[in-house]
Amino acid sequence: MKKSILLFALLGVLVFIACSNIKADEVTKASTSNEIIKEKMPPAKALSEDFKKYWYAGKAEISSYQLEQARYGEIRKGTAVLIYVTEDFLPKKQVKADRQNTSNIPVLKLNATKKFNTGIYPYSVMQSIFYPVADNQHAIKVSNSMQEWCGHVYAQLNNKKQFEITSHSYFENEADQDFKLDKAILENELWAKIRINPDALPQGDLQIIPSFEYSRLRHKDIKAYSAKASIQKDTDTNTYTIEYPELDRSISITFNASFPYEIEHWTETYKSGFGPNAKKLTTKATKIKSIKSAYWGKNSNKDEVLRDELGLTNQK
Repeated sequence: MKKSILLFALLGVLVFIACSNIKADEVTKASTSNEIIKEKMPPAKALSEDFKKYWYAGKAEISSYQLEQARYGEIRKGTAVLIYVTEDFLPKKQVKADRQNTSNIPVLKLNATKKFNTGIYPYSVMQSIFYPVADNQHAIKVSNSMQEWCGHVYAQLNNKKQFEITSHSYFENEADQDFKLDKAILENELWAKIRINPDALPQGDLQIIPSFEYSRLRHKDIKAYSAKASIQKDTDTNTYTIEYPELDRSISITFNASFPYEIEHWTETYKSGFGPNAKKLTTKATKIKSIKSAYWGKNSNKDEVLRDELGLTNQK
């Protein structure tokens, strides 16, 4: 009888240990899959007093642009808006932090929007970039959404051990995708780097992942392509140009040579349209107006006057 009791007790202990090991293993796997893999990074860029006064004053910088957008082999009139603002970012969840914490990563966020019409139906494009103000690693997150009457598409990159990308589209050949890429320069992140540390913009022969907007509009694979980047310096402005020989595409961004390095205009040239209607065209965006505003609190009807100031009153 005693032997039976001892045997039963021993089996119970073994079962408990086995169950405990399973749970511990599951927790370990979960924590490993969710954690941000720490990389060896260069030292954080020291922020100047001018940077702190401009970007940590509780306001965003909003700049409007007159847009000439190439689409389906023709130039479409529209508007573009660049909204830059600093915020705290959660490194694990990779979303905006609700409260301050020492583990938060300060980022310069860019929400870049475009609106234009193609005949009867409108296009709405938005890209969001979350780039560390420390300027010592790639963007933590990039997302792109595009809506028009045929449907909508969405793509998101999260900076983990590799770039983890999720993409959704109504096109059969794109559909729903989840994949990983080795890390490379992101064209999207360079728009934030210009505002933080333009002297360190990468130049020469490089591997660059083109903007998500371009990849979706032209149905190109999201991956790194061979590119050549250069800077032309003038008296008051600098122009940063990236050329992609394989894509027959180039983009040039002109920004003020002195802080806060506002973006004045940009051009993007590539083949637009499909089949016999395809032709090489240049998209152009020229600044209308820049303002500083805590826009998230400007949501009353009376605040629409700010759209007049930005030249966006007639935006459709």
